[in-house]
Amino acid sequence: MEHIINLDKELFLFLNGLHVNWLDPIMIFISGTASWIPFYAVLLFLVFYKYRWKGLIVIAGVILLVICSDQISAHVFKPIFQRPRPCHEESIKDLVYLPNGHCGGAYGFISSHACNVFAFAVFITSFFKPYYKNIAWIMFPWAAIIAYSRIYMGVHYPGDVIAGALTGLLIGWCVTLLVKIIMKKLYKNTSET
Repeated sequence: MEHIINLDKELFLFLNGLHVNWLDPIMIFISGTASWIPFYAVLLFLVFYKYRWKGLIVIAGVILLVICSDQISAHVFKPIFQRPRPCHEESIKDLVYLPNGHCGGAYGFISSHACNVFAFAVFITSFFKPYYKNIAWIMFPWAAIIAYSRIYMGVHYPGDVIAGALTGLLIGWCVTLLVKIIMKKLYKNTSET
């Protein structure tokens, strides 16, 4: 395990060391949660445009998805593993490049950003695929860029991001399945009346 942790540190230092000044503001923007509000607004419009009243169930699913992915990543994984963020790790913190000078909370395993965006990508892709065949080609690169930005920003190791993405994929799949079951039952009940 120690060997894997050391490899993760080396890979982090390599990737974080690839920074260039012109990319800093772009990565700060990409990594920011509020930056994506217009994107989410467009998706919200498309949910109601395509699903009409059922859009409320999809939105409830998104809320459940965000609560699950955020709480599991921040309040289950981080307290259990207590792995310091690279910028808090004594042995390498002086080597870490922080474009905005902000390090974040003490622990980084798993990346909540990666968990949230990959869960969201699975969910949105599943519900929009019947209408937009190539939606996965938008959602998963978007999630990957946001996840990578966390390494660039100096706040997560690659292992934090990969584990966060995998956890997000699983949460996204589970919540998608649950919402589809609920929609199917509701649709069946309304068509019978």
